Parts: sequence; C-alpha cells; structure tokens
Amino acid sequence: MKTKRYILTIVILLFISNNNTSAQIDNDSNLIFNPSFEEHISCPQRIDPYGYMGEVVAWWQPTGGSSDYYNNCGGRQCRVPKNKLGIQMPHSGESMVGIYTSLTDYREYLQTELKDKLIKGEKYHLSFWVSLSEYSPSAVATIGGLFTQKRIQDTTRQMLTMNNITIHDNGIKQNLSTYLKPQVVNPYNRVLSDVESWQKVEGDFIAQGGEKFLTIGNFYPAEQSNVNDYSYLTHILPGAYYYVDDVELYCLTCGEKQQYGDVVITKKQDTTKYSVGEVIILENIFFDFDKTVLLPQSYVELKNLLAILNTHPNMKIELSGHTDNKGKDKYNMNLSLNRAKAVYTYLIENGIKENRLKYKGFGATQPIADNKTDEGRAKNRRVEFKILSL
Repeated sequence: MKTKRYILTIVILLFISNNNTSAQIDNDSNLIFNPSFEEHISCPQRIDPYGYMGEVVAWWQPTGGSSDYYNNCGGRQCRVPKNKLGIQMPHSGESMVGIYTSLTDYREYLQTELKDKLIKGEKYHLSFWVSLSEYSPSAVATIGGLFTQKRIQDTTRQMLTMNNITIHDNGIKQNLSTYLKPQVVNPYNRVLSDVESWQKVEGDFIAQGGEKFLTIGNFYPAEQSNVNDYSYLTHILPGAYYYVDDVELYCLTCGEKQQYGDVVITKKQDTTKYSVGEVIILENIFFDFDKTVLLPQSYVELKNLLAILNTHPNMKIELSGHTDNKGKDKYNMNLSLNRAKAVYTYLIENGIKENRLKYKGFGATQPIADNKTDEGRAKNRRVEFKILSL
C-alpha cells in the first residue's frame, strides 16, 4: 500500500468586515490556534533564562531565546497581573506571553503553525496586541510578524537572520547573513511605549503562497528599531520587554463570499476525499528526544486530526508509531508503541470514542526513507494513521 502524505486541512469559516478588519469576528475564522494563549498543558512556575516555553498549546519559541508564558494559575514568577518581569493584566482572558526585543543582539521570538497554508495572491490581515513592561529601560517600534513556509528552528539567542551559504569555485564556503523581512511590522515612527494599556500591531499583506508558520518578534537591529527612553521606565530589566496577547489572522479575499449586513462571510470548502485503507502521515508530531510526551508544537496537527474525526463521525482509524533504526529493536518497538498511544490518549481526552481508535507500534520495521542519512531517519521517526472504515 502506498503511503500518502498530506498536510491536514480543516473547514474554516472566515468572517471579515468590508471596511473594518478589527470588527468582531467569529473565532473559528481566525487562522491562529490558541490565539489568546488560554489553552495550556501545565501552569507556568518560573522564569528560566535558558528554559523553553513548553506550557502553552500550539506556541513555542523557535530559537534559544527563552520566551515566557504567564497564566493566572502560574507560580509567583509567572502569575498575572504581577510577575517577575512586570505588572500587566492580559488583553483578554487569564493568559499572555512575553518576549525581549532587547537593546543589544539578544532576541526572543514566538512561533506557531497556522491552521492552513496561505494562498498565493490572496490578501491577509494580521493583528496582535503588545504592552511594554515598565521594568524595561526603553521602548522600540519595529515588532512584527514573519510568515514562512518552513518551521524556524535555530539555537541562536540573537536576532534571527537568513543565513545563505555560498560555495566559490575554489571550494571555499562563505556564510552570508541577511535581514529577514516580516510581512507585517509596526511603523517605525510609532514607538510601542504604553505600559498601562495595550497597543495593537496590525497590517495587511499579500501571500506568496504556502506560508504555514508565523513568528512574532523584532527582526531589526537596535539602531533600526527606533529605541526611545521614557522617564516612567524603571530600568530594572536589561532590554525592552513586551507582553503579547490575542493574535488574529484572517484572509480578506479568499473563497466564496456572501454578504450579511456589513459583514462578509468567506467560506473555504474542504474538498479532501478519504478512502478506506488510506495511510496519512501526521507531519508535525513532536516528542522530546527518546521521550513519549507530546510537545506543544504537535497540537496544531492534533487539532487538525480532531477536526477530521469530528467531521467524519463514522471514521475509524489505526494509529501507528515508527522509529529510525538507531537503538535496539525491542526498545524501538516500545518507544513507537508509546508514542502512538500518546496520540491515542490525546484524542480520547478530547472527546473521540475509544471504539473508533486503535494504536500499534512498529519500531523500525517499516521505513519510508533511507536510514543512512539524518534526513531519512527524521522521516522514519513518525506517527501516521490508517483509515479502517468510513
């Protein structure tokens, strides 16, 4: 049986206003999962300068810069409104996140996977809210959102750049770094200096097509960020620190439109056809090395799988876990079984009946790529599902 690879899609209803993109819009139309950071795996307990933001569903830090999660259920350092790095109520709900834009090379970023790929030539509107911590020494202007086709995974704790390697005729390699260009960025002359209220960062852009990931932060060096100092800032922190909340992304031109008063409803049809016996790889299921606990980066794909199962209530599936060929056979078999079980458990906990699900582990016995290369082994470490009935 041939294995088919899909980026899972769900039916999305997009509600937009004709002339006012900040109008109230149905949450289902937002292309951002967990936009206000309310869904979490655990309550944050402390601010770790070398940690990773692993508590909040569908969001993560793409670099070594340690972004922070705040929730009313958190420990003293991570609680709202008062926490270790400032005092602020969330823009909505009980949760928010925080990042340094820094006055030096140090940077922190937030990343998420979109509900669906962006469509080439279509117009989109991104918005999110920021509030400066009064503990900061200065404020900046150029916080923005970068859309990319691929997930950003970098260990740097400095400003993200695009690294291009050029190989010359004499065999010498040259590594050139160029600035990344976010599609939406706050205007240079509008410094984000409010420590009491929230300021909105927003803008429209035309998609190149295939963008699937959003990264939020400051992509400009300090000298290009319009750094400003204010008397009400306390200079407790080493850099400009911003709380972030309520991220929204809507397509302004996609699909079939219907007019209801002053609201345009844009509907995208789900045309995916499924068949019994079909095998679908879950492209973005992540575990820590040698572990079976699902990482927050997995939850976008898991929610897409939930949407498929809820859209097709008679569908029954078999989940299967797979590993590369490193390690002993018995160990790999148990590891693959427990990883498939982790996905099974997530589905059960989110309302899918047990009689619709099975799970198995196959270890390294069913590779889909060459185990001799890092890329091949990465492809072989996977979770997939087979459709048993519809």
